[in-house]
Amino acid sequence: MTRKRDEFEVNNKTTNSVFSEVMDARISRRSLFKMGGLGLTAGIASLFPSMPFASEQTTKAVDAAKSGSLSFRAVPYSSLDTVIVPEGYKAVAFYKWGDPVGIVGNSPEFKKDASNSADEQAVQAGMNHDGMAFFPLGEGDERSRRGLLAMNHEYVDNGLLFTDGDQNWSADKVLKSQNAMGISVIEVAKNSNGDWDVVRPSKYARRITPHTEMSVSGPAKGHTLFKTAADPTGSKVLGTMQNCANGETPWGTYLTCEENWADIFVKEGEQTALEKRYGIAGSDESYRWVEFDDRFNVNKNPNEVNRFGWVVEIDPEDPTSTPIKHTALGRFKHEGAMLVVAPDQRIVVYMGDDQRFEYIYKFVSNGKFDPAKGKKNSDLLTDGILYVARFDDSGKGVWLPLLFGQNGLTAANGFNNQGDIVINARGAADIVGGTKMDRPEWVAADPKNPGHIYCTLTNNKNRGKAGYPAVDAANPREDNLFGHIIHWHEAGSDATADHFSWDILALAGSDQTDNPNYKAQNSGDAFGSPDGLVFDNNGILWVQTDVSSSTINQKAYQGMGNNQMLAVDPADGYFKRFLTGPNRSEITGIAFTPDNRTMFINIQHPGETDSGTTAPDAVLALSSWPDGPAAGRPRAATVVIQRLDGGVIGS
Repeated sequence: MTRKRDEFEVNNKTTNSVFSEVMDARISRRSLFKMGGLGLTAGIASLFPSMPFASEQTTKAVDAAKSGSLSFRAVPYSSLDTVIVPEGYKAVAFYKWGDPVGIVGNSPEFKKDASNSADEQAVQAGMNHDGMAFFPLGEGDERSRRGLLAMNHEYVDNGLLFTDGDQNWSADKVLKSQNAMGISVIEVAKNSNGDWDVVRPSKYARRITPHTEMSVSGPAKGHTLFKTAADPTGSKVLGTMQNCANGETPWGTYLTCEENWADIFVKEGEQTALEKRYGIAGSDESYRWVEFDDRFNVNKNPNEVNRFGWVVEIDPEDPTSTPIKHTALGRFKHEGAMLVVAPDQRIVVYMGDDQRFEYIYKFVSNGKFDPAKGKKNSDLLTDGILYVARFDDSGKGVWLPLLFGQNGLTAANGFNNQGDIVINARGAADIVGGTKMDRPEWVAADPKNPGHIYCTLTNNKNRGKAGYPAVDAANPREDNLFGHIIHWHEAGSDATADHFSWDILALAGSDQTDNPNYKAQNSGDAFGSPDGLVFDNNGILWVQTDVSSSTINQKAYQGMGNNQMLAVDPADGYFKRFLTGPNRSEITGIAFTPDNRTMFINIQHPGETDSGTTAPDAVLALSSWPDGPAAGRPRAATVVIQRLDGGVIGS
């Protein structure tokens, strides 16, 4: 994910009055930071062939027999510029930035010198693949052999996207940059050899960009702060962008989440309190859209900024359908949207706001899911109650409703209606007293144990520093370099409950075995900065890491190699490293076929530099994945992973 958002937190340094005091002194600082796990940091290059992908051959990593149902042999740390998976598995990159989506009659090929036009980029894979979901097609066994992948393209690198980088900036460059963001929908299928291909052409193929028309639902529709000169009704929005993680619905639609949208808007001069709370800056030297597109000039179009920061619903099976921005789910830097069906058939959506000292939310629908209604169930996301989580130091927690007229959400505090609340969900959460977390990212719901929910908290270097919130029970480490994974159990195993109990599944970078106050008994392979988090269909939790390039070089991370993906059975807390990625890449996006015999993941920003410079030569010096140096530049890509014997992934 783009690093700009890692550099600051937005106007949220003060401690809520409901915050716990510093956690019990019985917890040993030494135990909190003690490194856990086994890894090989020397001689790795001799163990793996130098090729775009490699499988483990002779590692001395943790014995598989000690990790329950996880039978694969863990791979070691690696600094190789490749994707490494366990012995007996194969991994293939098959949908790369610039590859044609497969639209009938319009499938331009990628040009390695980045000379593709803006119009060509609009029908090619976008940059920096992120969250995704698999939607089966057909019946029976065919559902695991054919389907649609919907995936996000989070952000762009100007140095790689253009032949001359940031030079000669123009409206055409802005358009190409915009067309490199958004979403891809592609058709994929197994061929006669058992390998996966992108189906081209395909009637389903589609790209969604910042120029795709979208409708609006919920309390912000028609709101004064939603209306613009181009849309005086406040009911239609052009586009989505900075799409990070995702979700999917039981009626077969894709939820894409707008995260770092605030980075692209510019407001010169004095900012409103709302603009400050969401981090609108006075300049933008990264994307530079504002120079040729007044939509992103807040001085000229003050309400356009309020139309981003939402969860967007897309029907992957209908390329003519209009995406919907569901404002009832709140506006913030959405990392993902984990949707579950509660015992009474109401819909619950769990969401994280990925910035330091921000919150975990959930939305509970007023209506109930009815399979017979099919995609008309989308209306459930338009009407319901938005909550923010408070984690108490007792190991209990409550969901605080963000409802107009309750808990201080009144005109006296700047909220005149529910539309005001969802547009300024952060401000509402401040007032009711949610717990400020260490960058809430992906949320995952255990399919085998209803009401058990997990969330990755990637890191927070400012926790406990002067002028910032102190440690609390749910965020127990100062200068939280490694991050942690929190778990809560909804009361009565009911996702609609208003209270829960909680513990910490893992304090990353620490084995934490001598801390009796928290679960945190994780052992096995060490990791840092957990990010992507998904359960497979068999109840195994998969964890992906996003250690920034600048952080991974710090002393505490030295020897830990590239970003990775691990598997864990939450019941025993034993983490096994399943995959390591190319140099300077993030491991993100994860989806499974229904039979759990195919896994799809995404590799983002291979070759990312410490400084953020994206000139091809500088990046190629760090990574040439997946096509090698002759390809001109590294490319983010979707990777398909299978067992060589066709068996179930991870078992």
